[in-house]
Amino acid sequence: MLFLSESKVKHDLDHQIYLLNRPDDNSKLDLTKAEKAYLADQLKVDSFVHFSRLPELSVACLPEGDGSQAFEKARILATKVQKSCKAKHIAIHSDASDKAMAFAEGLALAAYKFQKYFSKKEDLLETIHLDASFSEAQLQELNAVVSATYLARDLVNEPLSYLTAKQLAKEAQKAGENFGFKVEVFNKKKIESLKMGGLLAVNRGSQDPPSFSILEYKGEGASGQPIVLVGKGVVYDTGGLSLKPTPGSMDSMKSDMGGAAAVIGAISAAAANKLPIHVIGLVPATDNRPGLNAYVPGDVIKMYDGSTVEVLNTDAEGRMLLADALAYAKNYKPALVVDLATLTGAAAVAVGKYGVVVMGTASDEEFNALSAAGDMAYERTARFPFWEEYDELLKSTIADQKNIGGREGGAITAGKFLQKFTDYPWIHIDIAGPAFLNAAHHYRSQGGTGVGVRLMYNFLKSKV
Repeated sequence: MLFLSESKVKHDLDHQIYLLNRPDDNSKLDLTKAEKAYLADQLKVDSFVHFSRLPELSVACLPEGDGSQAFEKARILATKVQKSCKAKHIAIHSDASDKAMAFAEGLALAAYKFQKYFSKKEDLLETIHLDASFSEAQLQELNAVVSATYLARDLVNEPLSYLTAKQLAKEAQKAGENFGFKVEVFNKKKIESLKMGGLLAVNRGSQDPPSFSILEYKGEGASGQPIVLVGKGVVYDTGGLSLKPTPGSMDSMKSDMGGAAAVIGAISAAAANKLPIHVIGLVPATDNRPGLNAYVPGDVIKMYDGSTVEVLNTDAEGRMLLADALAYAKNYKPALVVDLATLTGAAAVAVGKYGVVVMGTASDEEFNALSAAGDMAYERTARFPFWEEYDELLKSTIADQKNIGGREGGAITAGKFLQKFTDYPWIHIDIAGPAFLNAAHHYRSQGGTGVGVRLMYNFLKSKV
């Protein structure tokens, strides 16, 4: 996807979209008086209009109001328009408003389709040309954020037959080369030398080695301690010996690295837009299988930080490798750590596809900033309680803690488990609900949605 100023058009455009602020705001359109009257009447009933005489033209009326709800309505409006005008090159004519930018963003996100494995591919939207009233900086920023979201979606949609833990690390390296940040990858030997017991335990059932990727971007003028993003990189989750059922569960578990994809995407967007910020990404990765010498319920695992965990469910594997990464994050003396993970079905049940679950030990100021960032991207956050009574559910009789706490408060006890490996301000984001969809929801595509990229980019930008 490429956003260009209309002044850079070098070929014929397939479709023209005019955005109006009011149904009767049509003076710039080359239409007959009767067509203008028809247009004004139709826009009072529907949000956009096509003309049979001008099939290459769409006219849409932007929603009233301002703020996150209006921006989201503009993105949804763009989704409707995109579905009705299959075109490779589109021009958007409007004033340079934030709602018009949201419309352009929605148009681009709605046009995504993962076609790598189709023998016959569709022609998809390639360029969106906006009025010259939009600055090059605005177009560059939108370009980078959409491209990073596409990257995250691609990663989530890749099957394990391609995207092993080792390949995920290579994809992070490619992103670093393309967007402008550094990547270091620890192989299995290095991970063993660091005694990352959680990551190694989950990997024991796999023939493929684990990886641990460190992404680092430090923009010009960045100062202070870094923000660390940690992404769960379980490239496929069978549940291990606590095997998942296939229908509606294991069949979508290539998506269990959605947190890793969000971290890679968010840092890609920050680097491409040269934010003056220091951000580090940690991506522990493996698949979780029941083969070889797979870890079993009842095992006691010694973690990277030296603490011990009694494993009662091998399907609670994401928290095992996240725990090692969160403990490793202490080495950076971070100002803040945020982890993103498709961690619990409990979070998905609680909020569905409409938002993400958050909790942790960071200040209210940080949570408020995250909430505001989520509202703007419409990747909204639902903050869960983090009361100390939940710690009781993780007590073990033979180790420092258990890796599950039971059915009650499942999303929270997962967060409480992770808290034990932190000693810094920290936010846990459970993206299990919206990370992978069985059917498209407006501009969020079927399959990987890239949720977390736009949320975290907005949050990082708010720190500038």
